[in-house]
Amino acid sequence: MPRPVTLFTGQWADLPAAELFPKVKAMGFDGVELACWGDHFDVQAALSDSDYIPRLWELLEKNDLGCYAISAHLVGQAICDPIDVRHESILPGHVWGDGDPESVRQRAAREMIDAGKACRKFVDAGKDYMAGRTPGSGKAVVNGFTGSSIWHALYAFPPTSQAYVQAGFDDFAERFGPIMDAFEKEDVHFALEVHPTEIAFDIASAQRAIDALGGHPRFGFNYDPSHLGYQGVDYVQFIRRFAERIHHAHMKDVWWGHGSGEVGVFGGHTDFGDPRRYWDFRSVGRGDIHFEEVIVALNDAGYAGPLSIEWEDGRMDRFHGATESCAYVKDLDFPVNQAAFDAAFDRKNQ
Repeated sequence: MPRPVTLFTGQWADLPAAELFPKVKAMGFDGVELACWGDHFDVQAALSDSDYIPRLWELLEKNDLGCYAISAHLVGQAICDPIDVRHESILPGHVWGDGDPESVRQRAAREMIDAGKACRKFVDAGKDYMAGRTPGSGKAVVNGFTGSSIWHALYAFPPTSQAYVQAGFDDFAERFGPIMDAFEKEDVHFALEVHPTEIAFDIASAQRAIDALGGHPRFGFNYDPSHLGYQGVDYVQFIRRFAERIHHAHMKDVWWGHGSGEVGVFGGHTDFGDPRRYWDFRSVGRGDIHFEEVIVALNDAGYAGPLSIEWEDGRMDRFHGATESCAYVKDLDFPVNQAAFDAAFDRKNQ
């Protein structure tokens, strides 16, 4: 079965699902990765309204779309972060509440646990419809962020000791350990999108996050090369290092080294699309990520899940960009060989 190419709906949350889904199909996609914001996937409605999930599957089926993961990035960001005014704009009202930082973090953690429960209900309800569409093991996946209490200490001045850094990983483990235990009970995987501002943002910190959780089997990754390449991290080696923990994959492109020389890797407090920037996200196939190597490594790793396009390019119309990205990925992807290419040289196979 070919890997489905899906669209992450997070950047399209201004469009209601009923309006977006026909457009997704018209752009050539096989399915969606549903964001838990806008009206695309409402965690609390999924748990409290017995008609919500059936209606959502009916809408997906009407548009001949599958769904392979839900994404709770925004509430995940608030679990370990120092909370400030920026978080209010991205969190549901019942999670933000009174805005007290520790209370927000605790409510965000409970919302993530609820996302795992909602994901389980959603996957179970769609089993019959997805039977012919589900690649690989058909695992239930919640993608997301973690936030980080130590991201602000990225640059080691004032001098930052390893004890200080370890305290941040310990805080992450204390907050996410119970979430992973809850996911274990629901038979759901959490897939962290390794990303600046999260507890893990490269290979070394990803391994440290795994270690902090004692190798918890429910903790893994939503692979996204775009957040690694411009940092100078080997984004193909990431796949090979964490093959068994890659539960989902984003196809997102980025270029780097194209700016004016006025802005470096840290971004210079400039907006995306500023021509001075050292790096910027691009429509898939128009940046510097070598997706051929990515596909080969995913094949070698045995990854059979969806290739989900997270489309971001501040210079391009999003419908044009998502359409060309879908076609690019479908053309690039290829199935794994089931036999050695030189097996026919052996007489017994002739």
